[in-house]
Amino acid sequence: MFNKISNIDFKNKTVLIRCDFNVPLNDNGEITNNKRIRASLKTIKHVYKDADKLILFSHLGRPKGEYNNKFSMKPVAKELERLLNNKVVLLEDENVISQDVKEQIEKAESKSIFLLENTRFRKEEKKNDKSFAKELASLGDVFVSDAFGVAHRAHASNVGITEYLDSTFGFLMENEIDVLSKVIKSPEKPLIAILGGAKVSDKIGVIDNLLSKVDAILIGGGMAFTFLKAQGYEIGKSLFEEDKIDIANELLKKAEEKKVKFILPLDVVCAKEFSNEAEAHIKELDSIEKDEMGLDIGPKSVKIFKDVLEKSKTVVWNGPMGVFEFDKFANGTIEIAKALADSNAYSVVGGGDSVSAIEKFGLEDKINHISTGGGASLELLEGKKLPGIVAIKTEE
Repeated sequence: MFNKISNIDFKNKTVLIRCDFNVPLNDNGEITNNKRIRASLKTIKHVYKDADKLILFSHLGRPKGEYNNKFSMKPVAKELERLLNNKVVLLEDENVISQDVKEQIEKAESKSIFLLENTRFRKEEKKNDKSFAKELASLGDVFVSDAFGVAHRAHASNVGITEYLDSTFGFLMENEIDVLSKVIKSPEKPLIAILGGAKVSDKIGVIDNLLSKVDAILIGGGMAFTFLKAQGYEIGKSLFEEDKIDIANELLKKAEEKKVKFILPLDVVCAKEFSNEAEAHIKELDSIEKDEMGLDIGPKSVKIFKDVLEKSKTVVWNGPMGVFEFDKFANGTIEIAKALADSNAYSVVGGGDSVSAIEKFGLEDKINHISTGGGASLELLEGKKLPGIVAIKTEE
């Protein structure tokens, strides 16, 4: 039977917590956004109250299964110390775990907090290798899984380790699972999905699954042009996926059969080159020229999207409406973000770019739930069972 973290007695135990400290770093190796570290603090503080010792671990970047100082957890240890106002000992070891690491933990005083080196310094991590999972498990008595960002991956540090220790979810994982499961299984209706980003191929499974659950799907971003091309529109040099035209048509047909409103842009902001300096023109769908590319949704599209959002009770958003990194082509994303923030709907935002947009426009406090795992949240919305969840809890 799955036991919630709030029901577990951590007294006199060495507790292992798998966090998601995969934070962005600048060229000087400094953390540019500590949100993921802050998101783990509730679990860390709760466990630390009673635990004898705490061992935290995570991956960082893509070191490709070998030691690389560029991806060391040093900046994370420093930031954790600051946020916790407590000493955090980084166990610097190119092999992540060694006899020396074990001895340091064993000899340490009670209430010590340790941070292991980057789990992806070991090639066994991504292979969910049993020997590495056993090495990790040997360091403690209980395992707490709190890295939703890797819940869709079966790795040694979040799945393999559960075979050797009593395991539970941290508060971050609990919250992500509860919110996203509710949205999928029992949302307040109307339920609206806003999907954007570059490629239809990234969202086919999501769209297919959501067509049985939502009342409307709003499509923006580069992926809209594959659907518009499927409908016979001239899209010029706009991004689209030729090999997904048939699937786009199938999804449009399925939406019609299920009486789900499938709303595509009515107009787009076009330019002749992919640049923030490019001259921008608002174009109706039937007037896009062959040497133009669509880089944002236009004002008519924004209005119809907003009208749908006003009547919604639950909204899931994944993917920007255009190239929001360029100010000239950010208006669609800004307007939809503001409309979502101002709506009375329960709002859930997932996916790196959507979250970046919400943060860029300073709207975090007006969104009900911002997911910490883009890939994981997408796979949950697809209806998939995530290995990092199944390993601990049999999904209902």
